[in-house]
Amino acid sequence: MRFLAILFFAAFCLFTARADVANGGHQISVKLKNYEESQLFLGYHYGDKQYLQDTVERNARGLFVFEGEEPLPPGVYLVVMPPDNKYFQLLVTNEEQKFQVFADAENPTRDIRFENAPDNALFYEYLSFLEKKKPMADELAEKMQATEDEGERKALQEKRSVIDQEVREFQDKLIRKAPQSLTAAIIEANLPLETPEFEGTEEEVQLKRWRYTQDHYFDNLDLADPRMLRTPFLFQRVDYYVHKLQVQHPDSIALAVGRVLERMKPAEETFKFYLIHFLNEYAKSNIVGMDAVYVFLVNNYYAKGLAPWTDEDQLDKIIENAKALEPLLIGKTAPNISLQKRDGTPFELYDVDAEYTILYFWRYDCGHCKKSTPDMKAFYEKFKDKGIKIVAVCTKFTDEIPDCWKYVDENEIGDWIHAVDTYHRSRFMSVYNIKTTPQIYVLDRNKEILSKRIGAEQLEEVIDKIIEMREKE
Repeated sequence: MRFLAILFFAAFCLFTARADVANGGHQISVKLKNYEESQLFLGYHYGDKQYLQDTVERNARGLFVFEGEEPLPPGVYLVVMPPDNKYFQLLVTNEEQKFQVFADAENPTRDIRFENAPDNALFYEYLSFLEKKKPMADELAEKMQATEDEGERKALQEKRSVIDQEVREFQDKLIRKAPQSLTAAIIEANLPLETPEFEGTEEEVQLKRWRYTQDHYFDNLDLADPRMLRTPFLFQRVDYYVHKLQVQHPDSIALAVGRVLERMKPAEETFKFYLIHFLNEYAKSNIVGMDAVYVFLVNNYYAKGLAPWTDEDQLDKIIENAKALEPLLIGKTAPNISLQKRDGTPFELYDVDAEYTILYFWRYDCGHCKKSTPDMKAFYEKFKDKGIKIVAVCTKFTDEIPDCWKYVDENEIGDWIHAVDTYHRSRFMSVYNIKTTPQIYVLDRNKEILSKRIGAEQLEEVIDKIIEMREKE
């Protein structure tokens, strides 16, 4: 095993002096045979990365001692050996903060020994058992793949099933032996979900299995256990639940994220990590409509005082941003705005009679808008006879507006519905949260937002799909 990337955590602190750990804190002493380097690293899993906790020098007694006045947060840690960064794992729990480790650097997991660390001893008893059974199972799997004889394959499968049963019995034995141990929690968290037999057509059975898996995915993994945060599997499991087991629709994802966070609440650091993680993910998402998940998180957690770690000014910005986004979510009715045509005639967005309205905010001095113009022209020529109108709003004011009309004439796009708001009385820049241009909103006959913030080159594909779905309905 190799520790591929050691990243420095923002709060990393290098302990260069011996700390007084007589009455608390942590002290992990490591004795390594066949290891000539003078330094040793202690890392840990956190989210989908590994971070460096501490670096120590070999002391006069030949030991590497990781110690500090504060206890280490429980979880799975990594003893990393430079220069090639081979590593082996240690368990840290509230009960096991001071212990000794004896290992051989050439094969750390073989014959590893602990003092004052029964959970670690149990963990390596489990790993040792798996190490013996895995080659047997792999050999049988290779033979099954190589043979075409059904009888032989069946016999090999029976032998494989015996090994699987032995592993499961050993797992159950360790869990019964120390049910509160971190080893037991890790074993349980990685047990396969036992899915009942369902009746019905193949399609119905698949649907029932999927729904059962959604409902029971975390049956064996306690998201409220703070020890799980620093493990190599929690992030992958949560990520799979949200991004693979759910229909990738904002409403479905928001519900799934909410279920995860509610189960994590008793584990304060885990809850904090994942709330921040999901907020950042959906704040940055380029997938159309996923800002709804961001709004959900802000409304249900940040705005309700459940993110007390957030700076007050930053919290205000997060809440204000969600308030600006909420009226513009897909499925909402687009806000009405009052505009003026080139001849000064006033009109409102809701006055536009069209099966689909493309609301297009642009500027003549915007490079991206200039690149969008040919795509918008081509799109309009293809779809103008299908009940589609473009309302193009130039986001310039007062004495800059004449250049809007100049650009319209030069680019021969006068057959769209062009509009301005000379003195910005409608406040459309704020209403539609226009921070950059171009911005595109696709509205239906009732001015419901069907899509938004897409590129002009995507319009044809988006409208084709919308029309196809509407025809099916």
